[in-house]
Amino acid sequence: MISSKKLSKFKNIRHAFFNANGGKSKGIYKSLNCGPGSKDKPNFVKQNLEIVKKKIGKTPNNIFLLHQIHSSKIIYVHKNYKFSKQRPKADAIITNQKKLPIAVLTADCAPLLLFDDEKKIIAAIHAGWKGAYKGIINKVIKFMKKKGCMTKNITAAIGPTISFKNYEIREDFKSKFLKKNQNNKVFFKNSKGKMYFNLSKYILKELKDNKIRNIDIINKDTFNVNNNFFSARRALSLSQNDYGRNISIIMIN
Repeated sequence: MISSKKLSKFKNIRHAFFNANGGKSKGIYKSLNCGPGSKDKPNFVKQNLEIVKKKIGKTPNNIFLLHQIHSSKIIYVHKNYKFSKQRPKADAIITNQKKLPIAVLTADCAPLLLFDDEKKIIAAIHAGWKGAYKGIINKVIKFMKKKGCMTKNITAAIGPTISFKNYEIREDFKSKFLKKNQNNKVFFKNSKGKMYFNLSKYILKELKDNKIRNIDIINKDTFNVNNNFFSARRALSLSQNDYGRNISIIMIN
């Protein structure tokens, strides 16, 4: 369980970036796998989510999770929001509701948590390369501004994600980003005939382009086994047929 120093300054919210420690799951999902979309036993995932919920607050509602689809789709949970058993298909949640923990699941993609201390609005974003490329960060901040937020009051924390040196990509991936903006070449590096992408730096640039200045970066590589995070790429390199999901969560007290 890792905290952002900048978000921790605010006493009216709770937040955390969890790794794979402290749960009930076994085998490749050991141990705090929070992904209902994984092939883990549903009962273990349920117990793991309960563990996370207890750590985030004394009497919170159930954790609000999405069916993540690598999109730029966002969900706003307001006081009249109609909850259903089906997780909505989207990749970001925004809310002003108290005692409602909102969370995203990742396994190399970047989790991004935001808080506006004036308007008391929080957001949780699943920012993989697809979502970031499609402008999900820009969309969330635009929506928050529409709700009266000012960028000077927004604090953002980029959670643990795959590092530059471990994010190998193909040439067509790079071409896609350069076609969008030639300046994106700074996020790529060629080393020993292989191409790499800096996801966290790209997300940082998206935040700065949106005039967000209060930014924290949790510099933990999910691919590095010593950090004990679930990693889709590491699972693939080990020929495993699935992987657990890390949870990143935020709640207004």
